[in-house]
Amino acid sequence: MTTMRLRSRLAAAATVTALVGTGALATAPSAAAKANVLTLNKVSLQQPGLRADVTYSCDKGMNHRLVANATTLDRPGHDQSIAAGTLKIDQLVCDYADHKAQVTLRPAVGSHFAKGDKVKVTLFYFDEDGFSYAQRETVAVL
Repeated sequence: MTTMRLRSRLAAAATVTALVGTGALATAPSAAAKANVLTLNKVSLQQPGLRADVTYSCDKGMNHRLVANATTLDRPGHDQSIAAGTLKIDQLVCDYADHKAQVTLRPAVGSHFAKGDKVKVTLFYFDEDGFSYAQRETVAVL
């Protein structure tokens, strides 16, 4: 009879341990669901180019850059201006948490930006193999 009680207690303890573990996993925040996210908070004129205020999160151990590209929308043909900026791997904090950063976008030769320009800004991650992902686009007026 003592063996039967011992087995019952062990089985009950194992069940409780499994349920507690499952509950802890179910209530824990999902790190993977939050990583590799980009948000463009603001685009502003910063002569001669632009500045993009962004919020980002990324997986631990990721080996990529955060890239921002801008193109004017209200100028036809050859008068269209472009700019680009990058946050390199060592400038990113990849720990699944949200972080704020500023990306300076430098204009291409012959490009210029002015107050009131309508620009399309594209944010994305770019890895060492040439893949881009988590792309976000926003249209803003400077």
